[in-house]
Amino acid sequence: MAAEELKQKTTIEELKHRIEEKHLLVSSIRNEIGKVLVGQRELIDGLLIGLFTKGHILIEGVPGLAKTSAVKALAATVQANFKRIQFTPDLLPADLIGTEVYRPKTGDFTIKKGPLFHNIILADEINRAPSKVQSALLEAMQEQQVTIGEETFRLPDPFLVLATQNPIEQEGTYPLPEAQVDRFMLKLIIDYPDKTEEKEIMKRVGFEDAVEVRQVLDPSELNEIASLIKEIYVDEKLKDYIVDLVFATRNPEDYHIDISNYIQFGASPRATIFLSLVARAYAFLQGRAYVTPQDVKTIAPNVLRHRIILTYEAEAEDITTEHIIKNIFDSVEVP
Repeated sequence: MAAEELKQKTTIEELKHRIEEKHLLVSSIRNEIGKVLVGQRELIDGLLIGLFTKGHILIEGVPGLAKTSAVKALAATVQANFKRIQFTPDLLPADLIGTEVYRPKTGDFTIKKGPLFHNIILADEINRAPSKVQSALLEAMQEQQVTIGEETFRLPDPFLVLATQNPIEQEGTYPLPEAQVDRFMLKLIIDYPDKTEEKEIMKRVGFEDAVEVRQVLDPSELNEIASLIKEIYVDEKLKDYIVDLVFATRNPEDYHIDISNYIQFGASPRATIFLSLVARAYAFLQGRAYVTPQDVKTIAPNVLRHRIILTYEAEAEDITTEHIIKNIFDSVEVP
């Protein structure tokens, strides 16, 4: 038994050393994004987690909070193809994935690939397009491929959808289909800056020249970091804790939480998968080779908030998913 513990300790020490080497890249990316983005630490952490785990991210906030600027700055730090797609009510699925074009001279069809054939996609104001357009992303986001006519094409690696949306209650928006929302690994909610940050924003935009964000990461380094994150240690008790958190959204009565009337559907198995992966990525951002319960508690709201479907009763009583998640955290025993 002692030999096994010594071997595990040695493995973690080696992993910690490798993490320290790669962690310098995290600081460099933060510095580059910080050239154009003031504050918003949680947003930056979320974007980095999405980048390193190749997970899709949904960012929600009112207009003017630099959602688009943050995504563009992140893309600029990576040596990858970036494409911004402005979602509008008249957008068609073919405008995303591409279409077959008839050639009169030869009498056959040729494939014209759409803008999804890039590494990093900024789906700007994704909820301004109707569901038929949003549904065109389903195959791409889950299987990293698209089908045009009778042919299926692989999308490039990495393939990452970073979508922004304005709050649903605003005019001219469409609610995203649940099947698509579930494919987003994280949903980040951003709020207004404080006074100090807003003054700094005013200074940069109104009184200083624009700065250029430089590339600091190439695809091979991105793949190395993604592999490294999967090796980060998660204790068995912590794995049980993650499963308990997700199951508590489905069967809260089993955990003595009186919120069953407010939950129509709990989180899907994707929540368990993503919560484990995101917790490891968050530990990596902190420079650690192991996950703590606090890592899970810190990042879990971003994984769960868009996967819990509330009942009409919850909406009538102004109960939000944030309330539900807080109740679950307060009730599920921490290892």
